[in-house]
Amino acid sequence: MHPLLFRYTPLPRLGLLVLLALTLRPLSTARAEGPAATATSSSAPPTAASALLDVDAVEKARARLASAVAKHGGTVGIAVTDLDGRLLVGHQPDRPLNPASNMKVVTAWAALKLLGPQHQYLTALHGRLGRQMPTLGLRGDGDPSLERRHLWEMVERLHRAGLREVGDVVVDQSAFAPPETPPAFDAQPHEWASFRAPVSAVALAGNTITVEVRPRAEGESAAVVVVPEGVVRVEGRVKTSAAGKPDAVGLEMTVEGDSLVARVSGSLPADGRTVRVTRRVDDPRRLAGLALVAICRQLGIEVTGEVKVGTVRGTLVSAHRSAPLTALLLPLGKKSNNFYAETIFKSISGMEGKTPASHARSAELVVEALKSAGMPLTGVEIRNGSGLFEGGRLTARVLAQLLAQAHDDPAVGPELRAQLSVAGVDGTLRARMRAHAETRAVRAKTGTLAAVSAMSGYATLKGGKTVAFSLLINDVKGKAVPLRKELDAFVEALIRAGHP
Repeated sequence: MHPLLFRYTPLPRLGLLVLLALTLRPLSTARAEGPAATATSSSAPPTAASALLDVDAVEKARARLASAVAKHGGTVGIAVTDLDGRLLVGHQPDRPLNPASNMKVVTAWAALKLLGPQHQYLTALHGRLGRQMPTLGLRGDGDPSLERRHLWEMVERLHRAGLREVGDVVVDQSAFAPPETPPAFDAQPHEWASFRAPVSAVALAGNTITVEVRPRAEGESAAVVVVPEGVVRVEGRVKTSAAGKPDAVGLEMTVEGDSLVARVSGSLPADGRTVRVTRRVDDPRRLAGLALVAICRQLGIEVTGEVKVGTVRGTLVSAHRSAPLTALLLPLGKKSNNFYAETIFKSISGMEGKTPASHARSAELVVEALKSAGMPLTGVEIRNGSGLFEGGRLTARVLAQLLAQAHDDPAVGPELRAQLSVAGVDGTLRARMRAHAETRAVRAKTGTLAAVSAMSGYATLKGGKTVAFSLLINDVKGKAVPLRKELDAFVEALIRAGHP
């Protein structure tokens, strides 16, 4: 088994046991055994399906979607279930496919199930309280939402208590095992965009920096500010050009020893707007510590030592608790934030308290939770929590059944639904299926990669009943984005097919 991959493979059944299992197994859990699943499948009795919707109309929509995907050289998995998990309409529902960001549905569900809706992350300062502190320690357990203002508040309390001098600043990242780069993220090692930020037990601003460039008078150097302060060395110059000229700001990120360097160049017109560029931090281990030093100095606390990575000792002297998990899941679901997804996913294995949290162990725990929930796991693979790159394989049936089961689970359902985007209203669906904005008929998670387009969630039918659905398109030649309208058309046809 790959150290960063968990694949579920059921043990073979033999002889009479196989016959009995196949004979006695309920139709609602029947599934194809592997990627060569049948093209169409319906496990709900005709009367159950027809009581909810016009099955013929949905079958026609299914055929249109499958045909459109085939014309682009791709394949599609489709599963529509009632809230009891019975498959109403399907097309290759058991084919393992790359779910892209639909993997975040599993991450959100698992976090709510295993950590609990009220789970909070703790970031704390440790040391010996007094006027002088030889070592100021900073430790965290995976808060994805930690910002500079939270560090400021913690240090300000120490300043009010009389702290005026600090020696070394030690950042303790031991709650998370290395590496910081999530599985599959090494597919684009030279990509500096924020969506590929590494994760760490003590993170700051999503382990990114933002470079802001503001024009001054023509001929002068533009003002360059880096947020958070104190973490990046800026080199180069951006010239303020004449009003009306185009923006031509250049930014190159490099790592030199322990320092992150931002080299700026180009020009910005005198009447131009502030240019903001956000980039990931390649090595985040010292990031929050560097920002902490800058805050200390701004508050009048002298720092005489260095920023180090190590083990924190001493009494807890100031702390910050994150918002509850229910609030932290909103950026994960509605904005499809990869950093939140990967940090929360990795933190799941931290609940055991035996060893540092790791993606590999979290993947095992998530698959165990899916198995306990009765999900059909043949071909399912979990590598990371965001679904970015080759983050794993899911089936449309698993996603639809998971959503169906969670819907009426009071410990999971309300929060899982709340973090999904509402079509025509917010999140990644704010500009899609706007005709249903007023009724909020569609709540779903989208997913997009170069050759993947996906959507899984809930649809409220014309008659008022709710169904769960999952649509996974893979292997599209060219870009999969144009097929979004085909996904939307299927969901809208599904809504119209509901019986009054």
